[in-house]
Amino acid sequence: MPTQIWLASRSPRRLELLQTLGLQVRVFLAQNSPEAEALEAPFENEDPLLYVQRVTQLKLNAALAAMRMQQLSGLVLAADTTVALNGTILGKPQNDAEAFQMLRSLSNTTHQVHTAVAGAWLNAIGRNTASKNTVQTSHVEFATLPETFIHAYIASGEPFDKAGAYGIQGIAGQYVRHISGSHSGIMGLPLFETSELMRHIQTAA
Repeated sequence: MPTQIWLASRSPRRLELLQTLGLQVRVFLAQNSPEAEALEAPFENEDPLLYVQRVTQLKLNAALAAMRMQQLSGLVLAADTTVALNGTILGKPQNDAEAFQMLRSLSNTTHQVHTAVAGAWLNAIGRNTASKNTVQTSHVEFATLPETFIHAYIASGEPFDKAGAYGIQGIAGQYVRHISGSHSGIMGLPLFETSELMRHIQTAA
């Protein structure tokens, strides 16, 4: 794998996960927060799996375009994570009521967490010489979430920057009965699939 990469994401969890691989990671943000949130808007009745792949590719394209303008080069990664319940996308809650509804709907049920990763190698003259994308799906089963916990969790502020209104690495993890898939993928970046993707890109570059 390359020793240095660019991460087109403002997620501290993705940065930390990549750093566990011993990589030097430089964060590159092509957009401000409102622009990034607008990019993540789903189409009406959009399939969650198609949605997460589409948004990830848009993030990568935006980063590559901005890096070309700044004459930067190297391996660039973008990622997006979405939570889906019965085919419905659960995004980041905008207020307490949305967070409560999401968490109550996840209580005592199994949902899917899709994380897509897209990467490309941008050479010194601004050409994209290699690219690859992947998606990883995990199934997460929650035990019953007591309403007292839901209210306290919302009051902590943790749900508001996370798809599905929870982070498995936070205090909500105590109610996760079972997962099938990738723990790091549920956090925001599946390390096995991402490592394979980076090796493929470096070989093809």
